[in-house]
Amino acid sequence: MTLQSEQRSTPLRRNRLDAAAARGRCRNYRKRILEISQHCTALHVAPAFSCTEITDLLFNNLMRREPSGEYRDVFLMSKGHGCMIQYVILEEQGVLSREDLDLYCTPKGRLGAHPDYETPGIAASTGSLGHGLGMATGQAYAEKLKGTDTLIYCVLSDGEFQEGSTWEAVMMAANLQLDNLVAFMDYNDFGGLERMSDGHKAFYPLVPKAEAFGWEAIEVDGHDEEAMFDAALGRKGGRPLLVVCRTVKGKGVSYMENVPIWHYRSPNKDEYQQALKELAESAE
Repeated sequence: MTLQSEQRSTPLRRNRLDAAAARGRCRNYRKRILEISQHCTALHVAPAFSCTEITDLLFNNLMRREPSGEYRDVFLMSKGHGCMIQYVILEEQGVLSREDLDLYCTPKGRLGAHPDYETPGIAASTGSLGHGLGMATGQAYAEKLKGTDTLIYCVLSDGEFQEGSTWEAVMMAANLQLDNLVAFMDYNDFGGLERMSDGHKAFYPLVPKAEAFGWEAIEVDGHDEEAMFDAALGRKGGRPLLVVCRTVKGKGVSYMENVPIWHYRSPNKDEYQQALKELAESAE
């Protein structure tokens, strides 16, 4: 093996992440999503808040960039209803404009309630739960066939693990030994309005199930970017990786946390001001 091929077969390791900077970014992302919620009732605030740190970690610390600024690695939001966090990050990076987000879910806008492949920065149309991991598995296999070192990162909801297609993809990824596939499960313990731990007890235990299907797996705090960072970079390798991320639905706003109705609704003016106040206080 040549030095060049050795370098391309080994994922580039990042330096330690700046946890304080990450917390600041995530606080600002939540504020921006709340701002958009004041002129649109169709967005899913709480599902975006539970995967905020996961998505920030991927875009700002794990996914590698070429010298041109283009990402070498791929991000796929299988949990399509959590797309607001991806949109605000793409806005921050200049891939989407402020106008794009201000026109979210309006007749003149191009951003819908779920990601659309024709949108800049979006790798696949998702939101019909159970499809995303299959697409990510296909992308990872294609990169293997092409001989690249591209990594495919996929963010999944815990609810879509009720779908048989998800488990078919889990099995196929293991059969193909796709060590270039890394899945992050947003384990907020809600499937719509129902607690997974109440209605789907056979869902557990999570890590042993993934391991039984041939994956490497680990469970961590999904709001602790350092823990997720270490899990992704400390993997043994040779198999796809599942990082089960324990999260809180509506994280960061007290009246939203683990309250099912916030899967769907937007805050009124008073609730909006309270949310901003809580986020500001969390920075002190």
